[in-house]
Amino acid sequence: MLAVEGLSKSYGRQILLDKVSFRLNRGERLGVVGRNGHGKTTLFRLLAGLEEPDEGRIIIPKSYRIGYLQQEPDFKKPTVLEEASRGLSSPGPDQMWRVEKVLSGLGFSTSEFHLSPFQLSGGYQVRLNLARLLLTDYDLLLLDEPNNYLDITSIRWLKKFLLSWPGELMLITHDRSFMDGIATHILGLHRHKVRKIEGNTEKYYNQIAQEEEVYEKTRVNDERKRKEMEIFINRFRAKARLAGLVQSRLKYIEQMGKREKLEKIKNMEFAFQEKPFHHKYALSLEGLSFAYSPEKPIIERLSFQIGARDRVLVVGRNGRGKTTLLKIMAGLLKPQAGEITYARSVEIGYYEQGYAEEMNNENTVLEEISGANPQLEPARVRQIAATLMFEGDEALKPIKVLSGGEKSRVLLGKILARPINLLLLDEPTNHLDLESSDALLAALDNFDGAVVMVTHNEMYLRALAERLVIFQDNKIEIFEGDYESFLQKIGWSEEKADPDANNQAERQAAQNAPADAGQLAGEGMNAGLETETAPFRFKLSPRELRKLRSEVIIEKSRSLKPLEERVRELESNIEETEGKIGQLTQKIIEASVEGSGQEVVRLSRDLDLHRHDLDSLYEEYIQVYQEYEEKRQIFERRLDELEKISS
Repeated sequence: MLAVEGLSKSYGRQILLDKVSFRLNRGERLGVVGRNGHGKTTLFRLLAGLEEPDEGRIIIPKSYRIGYLQQEPDFKKPTVLEEASRGLSSPGPDQMWRVEKVLSGLGFSTSEFHLSPFQLSGGYQVRLNLARLLLTDYDLLLLDEPNNYLDITSIRWLKKFLLSWPGELMLITHDRSFMDGIATHILGLHRHKVRKIEGNTEKYYNQIAQEEEVYEKTRVNDERKRKEMEIFINRFRAKARLAGLVQSRLKYIEQMGKREKLEKIKNMEFAFQEKPFHHKYALSLEGLSFAYSPEKPIIERLSFQIGARDRVLVVGRNGRGKTTLLKIMAGLLKPQAGEITYARSVEIGYYEQGYAEEMNNENTVLEEISGANPQLEPARVRQIAATLMFEGDEALKPIKVLSGGEKSRVLLGKILARPINLLLLDEPTNHLDLESSDALLAALDNFDGAVVMVTHNEMYLRALAERLVIFQDNKIEIFEGDYESFLQKIGWSEEKADPDANNQAERQAAQNAPADAGQLAGEGMNAGLETETAPFRFKLSPRELRKLRSEVIIEKSRSLKPLEERVRELESNIEETEGKIGQLTQKIIEASVEGSGQEVVRLSRDLDLHRHDLDSLYEEYIQVYQEYEEKRQIFERRLDELEKISS
C-alpha cells in the first residue's frame, strides 16, 4: 500500500538514509529497528510528510491516511474524554464506549475523563495523543516508542489492540518482546540502508550477522585471489607463451572490483564491578509503610528480604509506588513506619532516569563518570566510557548536549565506576535502543550480586525474574516464582474479565518471540533453518549445517593440498631451471670470447636440454594450476551454498 524508492536524507555530513527502498504491503505490521541516531524517527517524519527527503520519493495511494504519534501535545478540547473523541470519524453517544475503552486500556481512570488535558502529567498527555490516534480511522499508524510512558498492563492492552488493527502499522520501540509480539516483518536501518525480512527481531539480527560474515569471508578470499593473480602476473608477464593466461588474470582483477572492509559498528558491552559479599541477605524490609498523604498510603506493612544473588522485579501500574519503594531501598526516602536493614558490606548501585537531571550539565562524560569514584584511574574511566560507546572525542562531550539515551548510558557508567553488590534499577531500558538493551540484559544476567528492578519490559521479566513484587488492586504482593508462573497462577486483574481475548496477544507473542531466556541470550539461534531444492523440501539444524560444512572443508583440503604442493614444487623447479639457463648462457658467452669451440658446443647442448625441461615444466604448471583453480572454485561454490542455506 506504500512504496519508498531511493530515499536519501542527510543532516550536514551525517548520512542517515542513503537511497533506501522498500514496500509496505496490505495488512503488514512492520517493526523498525536500528541504533539510536541512525534515522528511524527521521524515516517516520518523512513518511508523515513532516520533513522532505534530499532525494527519492514516497508513493502513497490516493485517499490513504497516515497517522503519526506526536510526543508534543496539541489539545483543542476542554476534557480528556472530548479530546480523545476528536479521533472518531462520526462522534456520537453510540461511539463513546469505544473512547472510554481505549482510555481505560491506556491507564486512565474514569475520574480522569473530565479533567483538562493540560492538568495531566507529560506521560499521560502522550497517552492521550495515542488514544486519539488509535480512535482515528487511519490506514497506516506510525508509532514511535508508543509504550515509553505506559505501564505493564497498558502495554499488554496496547499489544492486543494493535494485533487486531485492520490497517498497516510501523512501530519503533526499545521493547523487543513488544515488537516481536506484534510485528509480521522487521525493517532494519543498517549502514544507511534498509533491509526488510518476514519474521521477528531475532531472525533479522541473525540474518544480518550471517550476511556480514559471508561478506567479510568473501572480501578476504577476494584479496587472497587478487594477491595470487598479481604474483602470477608479475612472475610470467615477460613469458610470451603465458601471455594469454596473464591477460585473462588482468581482466579478471579489473572485473572483480574491490570490496571495502566493513566499518566496525560499536556495541555497548560491559560488566558491573562486583564487591565481595558473604551475607545471606543484602537488605531486609520489616513492616515498612510510607504515604505522601495520610489518607492515601502507598506502602503498608511491607516485609520481605533481598537475598545476596536474588533477581527481584517490581511490576504494576504507574503511580502505585514502585519508584517510591526503590528510593526507600536506596536510602533516598525514609519510611514512616517499619525498618530497613542493610548487610554490613552492602554497596548499592542506584539507577533512576530522574537522576539525569542531577548531573552537572557542564561536566564532560569523563568528568561525570570519574566523579562517581575519584580514586579511579583516568585510563579506567576512559575504558568505562568506551564500553558505553563514548570513544575518543565523544567522551569529551558536555552532559548538556547529550540525548536522553546518551544520558542513560552515563548514569550506567557512574554505577560501573564503583564495585557494588546490590543493583537498584528503575526502568533502565527507557531511551536505550534494542542493541543496548540486550547488552544491559547480558550484564545483569552475569552480575554476581542482587538485582532489584522496576520494569514494564516483558522480555526482561521473562529472562530475569526469580521473584516479583506486584503492585495490584491497591496492595503489594510478593510472588515467589518467575513471570510466566505469575501470569498462569494470578495474572493481571484488568485482563481477567476477558481472558480469551487477552490471551490472543500471549499466543501471538509465543509464535513470534524466542521461547525462553536461553534463546534471548543467543542459544539455539538458528534452530529449524529451512531451505528448498526442487523437488524436495528439507530442514537442517545448525549442527547438521556445521557437520556438512566441516565435511566440505575436509574434502577441499584433501583434494587441493596435493595440487598446492605440486604448484609450489613446479614454481621452485621453474625458478631453478631458469637460473641454470641464465648461467649456461653466460658461460657460452665467456667460452665464445675465449675461442673454445668445443666448450661452446657442450654448453649449447646442455642449454637445449634445460630449455626443453623448462617447456615441460611450464606445460605441467599450466595444467596443474588450472586444475587447482577449477577445483577450488567448485568447493567455494559448495561452501557458499551452505552459507545461503544457513541464512
